[in-house]
Amino acid sequence: MIRKLTYLLFVFILGCTSSILAQDTVQMADTMRSNGKIYVVVAVAAIVMTGILVYLVYLDRKISSIEKKIKQKT
Repeated sequence: MIRKLTYLLFVFILGCTSSILAQDTVQMADTMRSNGKIYVVVAVAAIVMTGILVYLVYLDRKISSIEKKIKQKT
């Protein structure tokens, strides 16, 4: 019963958001695309995402080394 209610809730939310988000044209995106500024936005977003990915890899390596040191002590 709970699984069915969860499924129905998911379908309802998906239906509501798809109708809200489905727009024919976005004026700001069209303007930025025509001016060539959309590429700047995409480049900045790619740089930020790459920075976050590099930071997460760095943290993973650091945490792994700390876990190895803890295992060696015990």
